[in-house]
Amino acid sequence: MKTMKRLFATLFLGILLSTNLFAPAQAGYFSDKKTEIISNYKEKTAKRDIRRILEKQNKLATKHNYAGLFDLYSDDFVNSDGFTKDTYFYLIKDTWNSYSDITYTTEIKSIKVEGDKAEAEVYETALATSTQIEEGIQLFGELHSYSNGFYYFTKTNGQWLISGEKVKNEKSFLKYGDTRFMEMDLTSPESVKPGEYYTASLKIDLPENAFAIASIGRDEIKYPQEQASETFRKLPDDHILERMFYANKNGKNEYNIASVGITKSENVTPGTIRVYMAGIAFIMTRVNLENEVENAPKDK
Repeated sequence: MKTMKRLFATLFLGILLSTNLFAPAQAGYFSDKKTEIISNYKEKTAKRDIRRILEKQNKLATKHNYAGLFDLYSDDFVNSDGFTKDTYFYLIKDTWNSYSDITYTTEIKSIKVEGDKAEAEVYETALATSTQIEEGIQLFGELHSYSNGFYYFTKTNGQWLISGEKVKNEKSFLKYGDTRFMEMDLTSPESVKPGEYYTASLKIDLPENAFAIASIGRDEIKYPQEQASETFRKLPDDHILERMFYANKNGKNEYNIASVGITKSENVTPGTIRVYMAGIAFIMTRVNLENEVENAPKDK
């Protein structure tokens, strides 16, 4: 029965696309209805196809299938940071090399279609593990990344391809050792104007027997990346460290990056205290500049 229904729907759509069933007096009304039905069908089909592409994208990324993922993107792809397809995929491959077990999830929040253009709003996460050697001690680490943003699509020769990407907000945590069990956060404004003054704030729920030093830096999002200088400070008594920045005027979005080092002390023998490196952590937040990078995708 399901097969018959699908066949009927296909035949019915074919009739709509190829004939005019009504008398001239009714032509205007029914012509409008015909156009509406066909438009709704095409939009529904496009949304279904785009949803399938995003689901496939997530599977290919989690499997680290470089060639398959590459084919889902148009050759003229550019994201809101100004990265072309080649640069974008170089960074993807570099991430996979650094985090061999990284996995992804994608939640599709909405899909909008206008002719041969479309956008999908998504919520994405990434999870990976890592190890770090500090003072001869191997520290186990975890990467957690969260982002909200948009993928832009263009239909070319009957095929939908990802033609752009824009990240609305993004935050990543890379925690080693005991920092995995500590609550900490870095907050920055989601967007600022070029040259505008803004504040980044780091807050840590620090245990009583722990001592922390931390720094907050600012990097423009570009490739190749330049290593920013860091100035570490003792975490204040209220466990909140703040730093103020001027947003760049180069048309580049920015990352704020907090680096945290945790030491702890313990009594080894009466009168003897051992101080040791307990963990390190890095937190990154995105700050978007309100003026867009040239040729980057725009919101509709």
